[in-house]
Amino acid sequence: MLALTMTYASMGAACGTLPPASVDGLRQVVGTDLVGARGATPADQRKIDRTVVGLCAGGVWSNAECVRHGEAR
Repeated sequence: MLALTMTYASMGAACGTLPPASVDGLRQVVGTDLVGARGATPADQRKIDRTVVGLCAGGVWSNAECVRHGEAR
């Protein structure tokens, strides 16, 4: 799941034509929960889920993508 999240994040970054308005703003949306998460424990999965919540709430992922994450769990 972590790899999937990182793939989506990198694809989104590569496809954009403009940089984020600010690094601080992007950091507030994405957060820092993924730092050190490996997806191997329930605690890691919670970190991934918290990151996804930020991506969904910030409008980075579409509603359909957010639903797919929930279904995959």
